[in-house]
Amino acid sequence: MSVRALRLALAVACAVPLALMAQSPAPAPAVMILRPARVFDGDTLHEGWAVRVRGVHIDAIGPAASVAEPDAQIRDLAGLTLMPGLIEGHSHVLLHPYNETTWNDQVLKESTGLRVARATAALRQTLLAGFTVIRDLGTEGAGYSDVELKQAVEQGIIPGPRMLVSTRAIVATGAYGPKGYALEWKVPQGAEEADPDSIVRIVRDQIGHGAEWVKLYADYRWGPNGETMPTFSLEELKLAVETARGSGRPVAAHAMTPEGMRRAVLAGVETIEHGDDGTPEVFALMAEHHVALCPTLAAGDATSQYAGWKKGTDPEPASITRKRASFKAALDKGVTILSGSDVGVFAHGDNAREIVMMVDYGMPPLEALKSATSVAARVLHLDDRLGRVAAHREADLIAVDGDPTKDITSLTRVRFVMKGGHIYLP
Repeated sequence: MSVRALRLALAVACAVPLALMAQSPAPAPAVMILRPARVFDGDTLHEGWAVRVRGVHIDAIGPAASVAEPDAQIRDLAGLTLMPGLIEGHSHVLLHPYNETTWNDQVLKESTGLRVARATAALRQTLLAGFTVIRDLGTEGAGYSDVELKQAVEQGIIPGPRMLVSTRAIVATGAYGPKGYALEWKVPQGAEEADPDSIVRIVRDQIGHGAEWVKLYADYRWGPNGETMPTFSLEELKLAVETARGSGRPVAAHAMTPEGMRRAVLAGVETIEHGDDGTPEVFALMAEHHVALCPTLAAGDATSQYAGWKKGTDPEPASITRKRASFKAALDKGVTILSGSDVGVFAHGDNAREIVMMVDYGMPPLEALKSATSVAARVLHLDDRLGRVAAHREADLIAVDGDPTKDITSLTRVRFVMKGGHIYLP
């Protein structure tokens, strides 16, 4: 082989992975029958069932013989469990792991273009990990880039999950970050600051820029010694929720303290994010008001390891022990759990570690599965379209190696991904 031919061959070989990364989803046949070992429909596991997909929708589900159709293409998923595409309730696609670059440096030193390029890869990784829907709760200094990424996915420019976006998120003036810089400088913040005289305008402005969920920070680390304390008053939170609700937008609240959680619940938010120090009393209030908890167990687990904790070897840090206790208290009080990991703190595509951890922290596997499928769809107002394997729902389906109702780690072994009738994996 000549030197020129060798160089050409090497160039082609090197280009193949890039071509595979950029390729469009496989065109779906008019009718496809998926034949796994079993189907988890969002509620129940069925052995020997199959699913018929027609175009972009699920057409039929039931015992394999009952969904047969002449001339349909058969996809054999032997040994696998077919189930709804997973739903990530708390994502930040414009962040990447803090042990790579600190949050401060991502917000202040990485350009929007760089962050969008990285987020493009993150969306693909998330989809191939079996997550066909994400709720992205704040761009953390990247403006309205989440809305533009959502548009790129919907227009087929880039592969990714369906996105519910919240744009910049809203914080009380002086409460958020980055901090630690000379006080005479006005440092760009990771979210949009609001006060009593501006909060209505800011909620409306974020909605005008494409927010489908409004995110508020009901507390943050701004106490006298850096401890987490409530930020917005109950009246301010109510005003924001009323404004969002009037436009048909639900509200999510970052809240870790009992008082921050209490104010957010009474103000009418639909989900509480984190809830690290929640008490039985505040979880009972959440259950009474039908407010869901997005626990983000995986984020605290990751940051503790970044700080030096050797998981599995060292004793658990106090923060992890508290998180276990608060999550158990939420389960005991019957709080609705929406699976959400705060991914971006750790690597995109590793989202299922949240669901695995929920089981490790005491949630039954079947309930953990629902929290990322049928329950998640209900909480996020998607249950008329997604979250279940049922006729007339959109064909967002994945297949995993094993039975996740018995071994939740099966969710980390995704072998097939379909979104809207189009196959992305394999």
